[in-house]
Amino acid sequence: MQDPSTTFRLDDKVVIITGASSGLGERFARVCDAVGAKVVLAARRLDRLETLADELTNAVAVQADFSSDNAPPAVVEAALQAFDGIDVVVNNAGISRMVNATDDDPDGFRHELQVDLVAPYDLAARSAKWMIENNRPGSIINICSVLGKVAAGPIALPGYAAAKGGLVHLTRELGSEWARHGIRVNGIGPGWFRSEMTDDAMFGNEAGLNFIKRGAPMGRPGDEHELDGALLFLASDASSYMTGQTLYVDGGWTIV
Repeated sequence: MQDPSTTFRLDDKVVIITGASSGLGERFARVCDAVGAKVVLAARRLDRLETLADELTNAVAVQADFSSDNAPPAVVEAALQAFDGIDVVVNNAGISRMVNATDDDPDGFRHELQVDLVAPYDLAARSAKWMIENNRPGSIINICSVLGKVAAGPIALPGYAAAKGGLVHLTRELGSEWARHGIRVNGIGPGWFRSEMTDDAMFGNEAGLNFIKRGAPMGRPGDEHELDGALLFLASDASSYMTGQTLYVDGGWTIV
């Protein structure tokens, strides 16, 4: 019998990771590198990406602002130029604004939808098109959120919640559409993890930490390594019979 742990490896697989310059995206890049992947790092801050690429075994840095329609095609082209293929896409880049829904800010709402929903769709679609045309099965992983399933409660995040809710259902739809081509589309729904986006509002003050501890049955936020298993499961052949699903790694946030 083959060692079951080998199914979680990504040897020579080409993995695109957006939002890779910090936080969860940087962690995802290191994890994929550790199991043999070739990694395409995409984000706005090129200096950080280049520093990270130098620390990995086989990685390239691509400057990309996902508020622009030009970013998804540029990232796909960079992956094909560097590694001549695409096997896995991790749609991790995202933004979040705390703003009351009664504020007159439709442009800000549209901007969040562009980065958090439209860009992931575009990158997934372009990657899947290449996979289908080249008869190359693959995996697309959308980094969703518990706020794609439940409301934010006292925190005002209408744009982020709307986008992540859309991303959860988009995961189902694309998973259904591309399944017969061997392309799996799944999501990870993290609970509260420390990142640049959450550092000030949630982790930088006692009220935010208390909110997390009260809402999560485990009574604490997540540690960054606690997403490693979900990422490798969905990226690798270990999840070969799974598509359209979102795994909530949230300390129990969405079960109460």
